[in-house]
Formats: sequence, C-alpha cells, structure tokens
Amino acid sequence: MTTALLLVGCVAIWAFLAWDAPIDRYQGVIQKILYVHVPMAIGTYLGFVCTALGGALYLWKGDERWDRFALSSAEIGVLFAVLMLISGPIWAKGTWGKWWSWDLRLTVTLLLFFVYVAYLLLRSFTEGSERAARFAAVYGIAGIALIPLNYFAIKIAAGRSIHPENLGGDSLGAGMRWPFLMGMVAMVAVFAFLLVRRMEIGRLRAEQSRRRALAGREEAPWASS
Repeated sequence: MTTALLLVGCVAIWAFLAWDAPIDRYQGVIQKILYVHVPMAIGTYLGFVCTALGGALYLWKGDERWDRFALSSAEIGVLFAVLMLISGPIWAKGTWGKWWSWDLRLTVTLLLFFVYVAYLLLRSFTEGSERAARFAAVYGIAGIALIPLNYFAIKIAAGRSIHPENLGGDSLGAGMRWPFLMGMVAMVAVFAFLLVRRMEIGRLRAEQSRRRALAGREEAPWASS
C-alpha cells in the first residue's frame, strides 16, 4: 500500500510539473506531449532490455524465475510501446501536420514493437515449454539490436528524418528540464511497480500449475509407472 501511494505521489508531481511547464513558442501546448512520449519510449527500451537480460540469465542458470522476469518485462515493454505509438502520432499531427511518416526512426520503432509482440505470441502459444522458453530467450536477446538502431536513426538518416535531433539537456527550453526529468523518474517507478506485480502473478501461476500437476499424479499413480 505504501509503495502504491509513493508511486501515485510521484506521478502526481510529474503531472503537475508538466502542466505548469511553459508553453513552447513554436509548437504551442501540444509540445507538452514530450513529457509523456519520451518517458514512454524509455519504459519501452527498459522493458525490452530487461527481457534480453532475463533471457540471458535464464540460458545461463536455467532458473525459471529469470524466464518469468523476461516474459513480464516484455509484456510491460509492449504496453509502454503501445502508449508511445499512440502519443507519438498525436504529437506529430499537431507539429508536422500528419499522423505518420515512414522515416527511419518511426519504421524501426514500429518494427521493434512487432518483434516483441511476436515474442509474446510465441510464449502464449507454447506456455510451459522449456524448449520454447529457450528459443524465446535467444529471440529476446537478438531483438534489442533494434534499440541502438532506433536511437541513432536520426544520425543514420543524415537529415532525412522528420525528428530534428535526439533530446538532450541543452535542447530543452527554460522550465522544461524538471518536468522532463520527473517524467523519466516516474516512468521508471511505474515500470518497476508493474514488473514486481507481474512477477508475483507469474510466480502464483507457476505454483498453481505445479500443484495441479502433483494432484493429477496423485489421483492417477498408474500414469507415472
């Protein structure tokens, strides 16, 4: 309960700072989507990096807890990716006059989303399979190659991207840095909260499956002979 209250407080401070931030002279009020869109991108990256980390540790140690960590991270990463792909086009429509443009960064972002949606589909169709878990671990590790490509897409595009530059401290106007940083902190806190809760659900499901399997063997002892 205390953790949830702290999380609500963190998000409330973020929302207040974003609301109180100055309005950009060129983009107007729609620029404030920055304080949502970029933190969602950070949550997406964090989710998929944790998926790869959990997969690598599962391959190394063979502990199913790391497999649950990878799966939980992928689910949360996809959730953040959906929110990122919703907020981005809204910002683009208000700023550039169109919802979508097939430039390199947007294309790689969409591809990254589909890669981990496919990861979740694989896991849902092969639940409980150790072989599928190992394949998914390798797949999840390979998928993060798209993250640095996504980040450096603007430089790779060499001026052909609709995104002007990667955001940094110097590219934020006066009064924008704190709401931007608080958005990052809030999204990391939200990610951690959701991950812990999703891991707990995964643990309970695994225990329930083991109890059912044990009960089935006790009811039909001849099946194991």
